[in-house]
Order: sequence, then structure tokens, then C-alpha cells
Amino acid sequence: EIRSRQGAVAELRERLDLRERLALVGEEVAPRLHAERLVAWGAAARPAPPAWERGIALFLAALTVATLAGWLLGAGPLPFGMALVLQSGFGWRRRARVRECIAGVEQAAPDLELLVELLACLEEESFSSPRLVALRNTVDSEGHPPSLQIRRLRRLRDLLDARRNQFFAPLGALLLFTTQVVMAVEAWRATCGPALEGWLDAVAELEALASLATQAYEHPSDPFPEILSDGPRFEAEGLGHPLLPESRCVRNDLALSRELQVLVVSGSNMSGKSTLLRSVGTNAVLALAGGTVRATRLALSPLAVGASIQVHDSLLEGASRFYAEITRLRAIVERTEGDLAVLFLLDEILHGTNSHDRRIGADAVVRSLLAAGALGLVTTHDLALAKVADALAPRAINVHFQDHLEDGRISFDYRMQPGVVTRSNALALMRAVGLEV
Repeated sequence: EIRSRQGAVAELRERLDLRERLALVGEEVAPRLHAERLVAWGAAARPAPPAWERGIALFLAALTVATLAGWLLGAGPLPFGMALVLQSGFGWRRRARVRECIAGVEQAAPDLELLVELLACLEEESFSSPRLVALRNTVDSEGHPPSLQIRRLRRLRDLLDARRNQFFAPLGALLLFTTQVVMAVEAWRATCGPALEGWLDAVAELEALASLATQAYEHPSDPFPEILSDGPRFEAEGLGHPLLPESRCVRNDLALSRELQVLVVSGSNMSGKSTLLRSVGTNAVLALAGGTVRATRLALSPLAVGASIQVHDSLLEGASRFYAEITRLRAIVERTEGDLAVLFLLDEILHGTNSHDRRIGADAVVRSLLAAGALGLVTTHDLALAKVADALAPRAINVHFQDHLEDGRISFDYRMQPGVVTRSNALALMRAVGLEV
């Protein structure tokens, strides 16, 4: 799956015109397209009216016209009256369904008009990568492209609008016009309605792949990662955060595997601990999505990312920061029961409780994650938590970031170093902002 996406992203990276067209159309469509409503309308389609029922409608319309002509030619009004009664009974029997169908197509038609613009971006292109070729083929319905199918419905909707014409309305009544057009709409919906979700999924995937391709195009030095079949593993050289300017992005190396499963990252404020976690997580997500990564080299096995970063309290839910964090930790632990190994990223683990409970709780959480075969990083200001890594060695090690005091100012090199940090800059930072401590 990942490798097939990589092939699609590599092809789309060079298709600048397509990506720009998709972006421009998407900006117009996104605020106005009610995708869920459109899918629900298509999925609720009834079976198409049987051929015999459509045949009866056509026969009754022809009979009414023929008997009217006969009356005008002197045959008398009785046959026309009888035909009119039969026709009225047929139309009356279907009146509720006709009203329902008209209301539904009136609501869905604007969304379909928007969707056809996006589908055209996919239909009108030819591709070479297997992923994009398959994506292009999935949108055809009954051997026809979606744009052609939607244009058929547009014509039927235009015909329905004709019933409002006061000059045509009498003739339309004689021809069972509205009923017959509604039957054609129902037949279209029965055929194409279930395909609407697939059309939207295809457009959504194309847009996602195009977004990854744009990232790859704008950062040509970012490589595709190597996807490993044996794991769990996460091996990075020159890893940086994709949102930092490349000129200011400080890169680090790290490797996690069955032999070394966790890094306990200590360091002072603003030294780069949280940015390292975000760099690992963001690049893992990009890699697993099929995109390029901000690294010199990245090799990883398929992983499920579980992060506890910037967890907040909630006044609305009556939850403290600590409760929100332990709830998140429980969700990450539960993810280890899935098919994929977990890559966990725990920032300032159990920061909302006292040092004694923090150390015991952090030790228990990390041990349970390692026992489940997970890999990850844990950051902390509490140097007591460094003992967690010592107790779990060699499957866990301590690393740190440090700062330097130069001419009364604190500077950082953002380089990951082995071992536990030996100093803190909290007091220096407080004094730097004018606090007397």
C-alpha cells in the first residue's frame, strides 16, 4: 500500500498543471460540496422501476394522445375520457414517489455539479503508475466516466424544470411527462447512486496524493523512506521537522528496534525535546502515507503512531490535564493490541502529578509498552525518570539536549547527546524575562 502510494506521489510530483488545477477547483468546491448528504442520497436509492412499469407509462401517454386525436377527428370524447382516467390513476398511484424523487434530485444536483469539476481532473488525465491507473479506472460506472453520467442526470433535471412552464404543463400532463422523467431519474440513481461514495473517495485520494506530491516537489532533497518488512524498526539519519525552514532545521540521528525500544529524552526548557518528538511523529506519518520525509535517510516498518503531546484540560468536560493525559496514555496502550507495532511519543509524561507518583506511573506505562513490542520516545524535566531507562537497559537509554550560557544569554544547539542532562535553565530563563529569583 505504502509503496504504491510512493509511485503515485512520484508521478504527480512532476504533474504541476494537474496539481494546480486540482487546487484551484478544490478551493471553489470544498466550502459548498455536502459530501455526506450526497453519499446518503445515493446510498438510499430504490431499485429502478421495472421495464414493464415504464412501458405502461409510455403506452398510457400514447393512448391518451391517440384518443385525443380521435376525438378531434370525430370519434367522440369517451375513449379519450377513459384513457385520461387510466392515466390519472397511474399517476396518482406514483404521486408520493414522484414528489420524493423530485425533492431529492433538486437537493443533490448542485453537489453533483460541483463534483463533476473535481472528477474531470481525474478523468481527463492518463497515468502510468499502477495506483493512479487503478484510481482512474474505479470511477467509471457502467463503462462510462462519471462526468458523462452526471451530464445525463443534468439533462433529466432540465426536463423536470420544463414542468413549470405554463405553456408546456398541459401537454406534459397528457404525456405523463413528469412521471416518465422521474422514472428515468430513479433508474439513474439506482445505477449510479451507489457509486457516488466511490467517486468521492477517488477524488479525495487524488487530492491527498497531490498534496504529498506538492510537498515532494517543493522539497526536492527530501527522499522517500525505505519501507521494511521486518520490524518493528525506525531508523533515521539526518531527521528534521518538515515545517522548519531547511536553513534553520537542525537534524539528528536515531534508531529504534527490538534491541533498543525507547529513548528517555531529558533537557532544559526550549532545548528541542518536544521538537524531536514532533519530528519523529510527523515524518512517520508522512512515510506511512506514502510521502517524502525530512531526513537524509529513513527506514521504518509499518507502525501505528500514538502520541501524547500538548494534552490540555477541558472545562467543558470537567477533565484536568492529568486526567486527559492518562486517558490518552490508556488509548496508546490499547493500540498495542492491534496488528501493528506502536510508535509512542510521550511528551513530559505525567507532568501533572507529584514526582513520586510520576516516577512509578511512568515506569509502569513504559514497561507495559515495551512488553507489547512498542517503540518510542519519552521526554521529561524530572531527572528521577532517568532511572526508568537505567532499569530497562539495554532496551532503553537516556539521551539529552543541552544549552549554553554565552554573554548572559542562553543558546541551544538542538543536538541530541547521550546520557542524562546535567543542568537546568529554568532559573536563568526566569531571570531573563525579569523575574527576581
